[in-house]
Amino acid sequence: MSKYKHERRQKRAREQRRVAFIIISIAVVLMVLIIALPTLIDAATPVGEIVQITPVDRPMVSGKTMGNPEAPVVIEVFEDFQCSACASYTFNTEKQIITDLIPTGQVLYIFRQYPFLDNNSSIKESDQAASASMCAMEQERFWDYHDMLYTNQSGENVSAFSDKRLIAFADALGLDVPAFKSCFEENRYQDQIDQDFAAGDKLEVTGTPSVFVNGKVIKPGYVPSYSDIKEAVDAALGN
Repeated sequence: MSKYKHERRQKRAREQRRVAFIIISIAVVLMVLIIALPTLIDAATPVGEIVQITPVDRPMVSGKTMGNPEAPVVIEVFEDFQCSACASYTFNTEKQIITDLIPTGQVLYIFRQYPFLDNNSSIKESDQAASASMCAMEQERFWDYHDMLYTNQSGENVSAFSDKRLIAFADALGLDVPAFKSCFEENRYQDQIDQDFAAGDKLEVTGTPSVFVNGKVIKPGYVPSYSDIKEAVDAALGN
């Protein structure tokens, strides 16, 4: 092989290595951008308007339950914070349950996490809202945060419950924001959320809100009214 041909081969090999290096570098940069894109978008998206709430007193609150833990009647409600029917149920039917039934000491009311509306979406705002509500529960403010979420609904997976807004809700409620962020970023309560979801699947929950009185579903496929629930409670009490 002549010296000339040898030098040409070496030059061509160096050029191929340079091109390969450039391609690999571009691929790495693109991969980093793809991984970081959701965070970058969230950071660049303004928080937007937050509708403030006035916290209300609830009887015998413990975590995400209300009422007498020894009560003969247990009402379990499976909900998704992106569910508009759940918001309507919360501010109407649930409000009446809190006023009329729980103070009697005969009813224990339990909120169950059932974040299913983002199952077919890459954006997981139902899951994130559930996680955030549990971090508020850690500071004994689950129900206030629950109200904040339902008050600020604006559709499914449209950034109403972006990470930035979920943290802003905590700030608006006067929570310890660094502690809240630590809990939220750690996804500290995912196991409990999964347990609620599994309980819903076992009870054959297919939509939200689904209401059970002593394990029996009320008006399956429909949002039960207060009178539907009151009737089931009275039957359970033998009234």
